[in-house]
Amino acid sequence: MAKKEKKKLSKFEKWFRFLLRLEPIVYRPFFPFKKYKKAEYGDGPYIVVGNHYSVLDVVFAVRAISKPIHFIAKKELFEKGLMRKFVLKCQCIPVNRDGNDIKAVMQSMKYLKNGESIAIFPEGTRNKSNEIFLPFKSGATALSIKTKTPIIPFIQIKKLRFLRRSHVLYGEPLEFAEYYDRKITEKEISECDEILLNKMHELYNELLEMRSKKKKKKKQ
Repeated sequence: MAKKEKKKLSKFEKWFRFLLRLEPIVYRPFFPFKKYKKAEYGDGPYIVVGNHYSVLDVVFAVRAISKPIHFIAKKELFEKGLMRKFVLKCQCIPVNRDGNDIKAVMQSMKYLKNGESIAIFPEGTRNKSNEIFLPFKSGATALSIKTKTPIIPFIQIKKLRFLRRSHVLYGEPLEFAEYYDRKITEKEISECDEILLNKMHELYNELLEMRSKKKKKKKQ
């Protein structure tokens, strides 16, 4: 019997595998983290959604699943320098700061329908405030509905600190199947955005409680 032919990896997949091998050596010794999962995820595709404190948060999104992820990134990163080369090599999706970018939406849909995953930080920028979340920008739930793709939400409760362990909680896949195969209104999209935001709040509080209980046990 002939051996099963191995799938030939694309340049993008090879690059991503290289980054994953590099992460435990270059990133984790300086920014250690522990992840908690409420579910096991299949091959995808998925839309990975998380809160956003630092540019390094991309590592948490990457570690959600075992396959490569395309990030939605602000257009300014594509303009010049080493960052331009990096985001192009990672096949990131450029988007306007206001979030209204048809090209970005179409490219995201193309990846998802092709069985690939994307990552979105719905706050749109890093949260430097004392609020739990910045106002969410629409997009993740609309993409989820149009492409019938589950959302994997993840949460971190503290901003990254050098040599301090972070904790990240990944939630169960969130789907909006009741809206599939029909025209949806702006009001319904807003309602779905609110459901996603509430789920993120739940995860945030759950992780906060988990960490609090662990600290109490250590003191006993």
